[in-house]
Amino acid sequence: MAEKAKKDGGFVETVKTVVYALLIAGVFRTLFFQPFWIPSGSMKDTLLIGDFLFVNKMTYGYSYASCPSVRIQRLGINIDAKSICGWFDGDNTRIFGGEPERGDVVVFRHPVTGLDFIKRLIGLPGDKVQVIDGVVQINGAAVKLEDDGVFEETAEPQGPQRLTPRCENGPVGIGGLCVKSRQIETLPNGVSHAILNIGNQGADNTLIYTVPDGNYFFMGDNRDNSTDSRVPPAARGVGFVPYENLIGRADRIVFSSAGSSMFAFWTWRADRFFKGIY
Repeated sequence: MAEKAKKDGGFVETVKTVVYALLIAGVFRTLFFQPFWIPSGSMKDTLLIGDFLFVNKMTYGYSYASCPSVRIQRLGINIDAKSICGWFDGDNTRIFGGEPERGDVVVFRHPVTGLDFIKRLIGLPGDKVQVIDGVVQINGAAVKLEDDGVFEETAEPQGPQRLTPRCENGPVGIGGLCVKSRQIETLPNGVSHAILNIGNQGADNTLIYTVPDGNYFFMGDNRDNSTDSRVPPAARGVGFVPYENLIGRADRIVFSSAGSSMFAFWTWRADRFFKGIY
């Protein structure tokens, strides 16, 4: 009997340890840093498919969006942040709120679907944003652009979604060299970053968007392959993003996998360990 009681006690202690560990991990992920694995190429070449990073949640303070959504499709688990922290939603405010800066790379909740997106902050509340011939205009002034050669990659399925990149020199067969024009874009506050283009596309010429109070305008760095604020949610885009939907700022890549799984360590890119995000 004593031996059975000892085994039962050991099992209970193991369960307690697991529960405590999950609670600690949940608190850490909610308050401080959230892991994020880049699933698409919309932020190339700043972020590549397979980059693994932690999002700093302390930068902008906390809202209902700070609660993590838990989605594991294989197990049929789909717990949205609103299911946990929905009581905190609706006023477009934050606790310990910090103001995002133009040029920040931000993870946010899609205003309609609730899915996590990562894009670059281009337009602040009150800004008038337009794209003319692929050049961003902010409050009537074109941003500074400088040619910076080309971005090259192999035309092959990438990441777990097995997405094939779009190319300026396309169509390119599998295994061929995929090329995009690369430019350095400098925003009005002096933040510079690389953008990619593959030629004249529909989103290279837009209407004037006036960013509402308490909202932000986001674009992907891979300008011709990004679902972002240039397209409204009704047309399967993103539109304006409310302040409370911001999750955090992406500052540094931890590691990067060029394979279909982040655990395929033999595919990790040697030049991207702890690489800063600018």
